[in-house]
Amino acid sequence: MIKNDDVVYISYTLKNQAGEVLEQTGEAIPYLHGHQNIFPKLESCLEGKEPGDQVSVDLLPEEGFGEMREELRRVEPRASFPDDADLRVGSQFEGELPDGEVAVFTVVNVDGQQVFLDGNHPLAGQPLHFDVEVKSVRPASAEELAHGHVHGEGGHHH
Repeated sequence: MIKNDDVVYISYTLKNQAGEVLEQTGEAIPYLHGHQNIFPKLESCLEGKEPGDQVSVDLLPEEGFGEMREELRRVEPRASFPDDADLRVGSQFEGELPDGEVAVFTVVNVDGQQVFLDGNHPLAGQPLHFDVEVKSVRPASAEELAHGHVHGEGGHHH
C-alpha cells in the first residue's frame, strides 16, 4: 500500500481536455511518494493504492503546470543572443526572471531582429487528465530519502 517514503513505479497516459493523448509512458517510471516529486493532487489520489490499482485524475491548470503567465513572455533583440545561437522556433534558452529565478524560455517566433520567447510550460493553462496504473511499490533506501528522489539501478546517478 502506497505511503510516504515509498518508491512507487507508475505508468500513465496524459490527455488534454479534448481527450488527445499528450504523453504516454512506455516503461513504468518511479517517484518518491510524499516528497513532492509529482503533482500534489495526483500524489494524494495514489495514497493507499497497491500494485495493479488504477486511478484517473483531472487537474485544473493551477493543479498542473500553472496558469499562463504573461510576464513569462518576452521579446528580445536578436543582438542580445550570441552570434552562433540557434534561434529556430522550438529552441530553448535559460533566462533569469526579475526575482532571480531561472526559467527555460522557448523561441516561439523570430521576426527580423526580434526574438519572441515564452517561459511558460507548454501545458500551462490547460486542464489535464491522467490515467495512472500502479506497477510496483517498495520502501525507499536511506540514500533516496536523504536526497529526496529515487536513484537508478545500482545507486546514485546524478
